[in-house]
Amino acid sequence: MNIALFEHRGAIEVKKDRLVKDLKGVVADTDDLLQQVVNSTAEEFAATRTRIEGQLRDARSRLDAARIAVARKACDAADATQEYVRENPWKAFGIPAVAGLIVFLLLSRR
Repeated sequence: MNIALFEHRGAIEVKKDRLVKDLKGVVADTDDLLQQVVNSTAEEFAATRTRIEGQLRDARSRLDAARIAVARKACDAADATQEYVRENPWKAFGIPAVAGLIVFLLLSRR
């Protein structure tokens, strides 16, 4: 179970890195567009604008896909935790309670 969570975390990191790279590309293209506005014709401006709008749409769709993937993984983790607590209630609640009691007893001696 833990290995699967680490693998999913790695996949999310890869998607996040790709998304950040895409967004940086959109920002760089927008900067280029702003620099070209001063000395360009209307046709060049329109072509560049269309290209940037397409990249922005792609970045938005990837961002939405990443958001959905993160939400799905969070739900999977919550479900796995809930299942573990149901199957092992003494481990989930008993061990931390005993550890807290031991710490309390050790601290109360001082």
